[in-house]
Amino acid sequence: MKRFVLAGLFASAMAVPAFADYTIIAPANPGGGWDQTARTMQTVMQEDGISGSVQVQNVPGAGGTIGLAQFASQNKGNADALIVGGYVMVGAILTNNSPVSLADVTPIARLTGEYEAIVVPAASEIQDMQGLVAALKENPGAVSWAGGSAGGTDHIAVGMIAKAAGVDPTTINYIAYSGGGEALAAILGNQVTAGVSSLGEFQPQIEAGTLRLLAVSSPERLEGVDAPTLKEAGLDIDLQNWRMVAAGPDLSDEQKAKIQADIETMVKSENWQKQLADKGWMDTYLSGAEFDAQLAEDTAATEAILKEIGLVK
Repeated sequence: MKRFVLAGLFASAMAVPAFADYTIIAPANPGGGWDQTARTMQTVMQEDGISGSVQVQNVPGAGGTIGLAQFASQNKGNADALIVGGYVMVGAILTNNSPVSLADVTPIARLTGEYEAIVVPAASEIQDMQGLVAALKENPGAVSWAGGSAGGTDHIAVGMIAKAAGVDPTTINYIAYSGGGEALAAILGNQVTAGVSSLGEFQPQIEAGTLRLLAVSSPERLEGVDAPTLKEAGLDIDLQNWRMVAAGPDLSDEQKAKIQADIETMVKSENWQKQLADKGWMDTYLSGAEFDAQLAEDTAATEAILKEIGLVK
């Protein structure tokens, strides 16, 4: 009898998830790149048994800095909380003069990268990137651009396009939206001249024929993408939007190592690699001291760019 009781207890213990549950903060509205990243992590971590369950919470606003501040203050020493961020957040921290930065959390790893896409509504008279640049040169203020948060990758891309075209970057008419869905609606509704975002966010509408893809910010043409690079269009620009995951502040070395191990298991899984391929995301996985160094380098470079386009003093 005792053996059956012990066997039952053992079976019950085995039924309990062996791994900690995670909550992932997506510091933006649903539909954008950070939200998609968080929900893809949720899917893979649950399906592959990396975590017993994963919850995603959206905390939008100010290029992710509202979510970042809330996350940093509420998750000191908490090894079960993660936040998605990236290049956009680096710029938003500088542009908004945020009191909280990525130094106030625990960066874990860079996960993915995407190149920027420049699009116009399918009904637009602008047929190519040269036509858009010509309109920009003629009257910078008359060309309106829809993109993500002020100071983010999209905004930086437009500033770099203006500078490369010989237009004062401080004169651009950039309209910032807090979520990819809102920016997309403005472009499809012909409320703006052009739109800028990561290619994956526009891909369904490009394929459906409701958006015209003018150019991408990759150094070379992307396989399967029928559009020139900005360099081919005469603009010397190579820009990638990368995304990362961070944990709460004040973690022990053991807590950080456990999270890093879980993320490494996730990014090396077949499931994750399939998700990247399906979404057109590049695997830019980088962790540890190498990622810390890259983050510091990107922060310094971003500050320099934002000063050039007049967003940071």
